[in-house]
Amino acid sequence: MGLFNFSKYNDVEKSLRDLYTQMMSMTMGVSVDEARKMVEGMLDQAIEESKKEGSYYLPQNMGDILLGDAGANDPVIKKVAEVLRKKLPKKREEGVKDEDIRWWWNLNDIERRMMIKQDEVARMALFINEIKNSAESTKEKAAEKASAKVRKFHPMYGDPDDTTYTKGDDRPLPYELKDRINIYIEKRAKTDPDKYKQEIEQSSTFNALIRKEICTGKI
Repeated sequence: MGLFNFSKYNDVEKSLRDLYTQMMSMTMGVSVDEARKMVEGMLDQAIEESKKEGSYYLPQNMGDILLGDAGANDPVIKKVAEVLRKKLPKKREEGVKDEDIRWWWNLNDIERRMMIKQDEVARMALFINEIKNSAESTKEKAAEKASAKVRKFHPMYGDPDDTTYTKGDDRPLPYELKDRINIYIEKRAKTDPDKYKQEIEQSSTFNALIRKEICTGKI
């Protein structure tokens, strides 16, 4: 090994690579080497997208800045904060609280993106499995049914105003709610799995169930 050992990843990115490698190796039943290769592909894509969209260098106290608990000297960061603040009122209407804003926006941008990509992997795995085992007469019908199954069992995040694929309570949920929703999912799966499964089945989508639970104060 040479005197210098340069890596394309910083310390945060290395930690994320190791964390997701272990997680995906366990959940997907693949070797560590296979998982690492997949994760590095996701990580490279996340970094590329982050730099392209100009969010790679956002400070890790962006949530505090948005809430007015910290200042920003950089005019670019100030401008970004102004744009993001304008979106907060609608997100609050969806149940987003100050602690949700602080949690999500105080994360490293690559960490946010890796969470989103991990969700995409999980949804795609279910989608492919549904297609594989489908008895529908056409590929289009199989894909439509598989997409509905994914929306039934997975939270879908994004812009709540996006009605391209879903409307009403089925619309995308704000990313800021992700931590509270994860806690809710884990708690329900452990404490009352049968009732939880029944409620999922009775809901049009998982997002509809989440919105109902937010309205009743259970999330």
